[in-house]
Amino acid sequence: MKELEKSLKKLGKVPQKHVTASARKAMNIVLKQSRAAAPYETGALKKGIKMVGERSRQKGKKVYRIVFDRNMNHIFQKPVKNPGESGHKGARKIAYYPYSQEYGFFARDGKYIPGYRFISDSLTDNVSKIEKTIVSEMKKKIDAEIAKAGLK
Repeated sequence: MKELEKSLKKLGKVPQKHVTASARKAMNIVLKQSRAAAPYETGALKKGIKMVGERSRQKGKKVYRIVFDRNMNHIFQKPVKNPGESGHKGARKIAYYPYSQEYGFFARDGKYIPGYRFISDSLTDNVSKIEKTIVSEMKKKIDAEIAKAGLK
């Protein structure tokens, strides 16, 4: 990390394309593990997981989120047969399958069925790997920029 900070000071500004590429490469680790750990019945859940970059006004920042594809909502959203049957007063009329698998749901008899936490676990399991990937990728790209500019 200290080497990266020294390289950043030499270069001055960090090109946004390097920040974006480094963050994307690091989040690919989470995306792959999320897809691998997703519950498999029809394969739709595994196909419906994607990575989306958030827009930021701040330069030198890039955030990626693992989300479910909106184009697959016709598969993921199902009407609830008897809303409120489990005792929940604010029951919804539509169930969203990916969230129920990730976070859990209440069954018809009122029991809570816990979720698999396949996305959140893949993120927490790989925190150190993500950090190392971001730092190493940024170091490579910044060193290449320094060499290109002839600052060494």
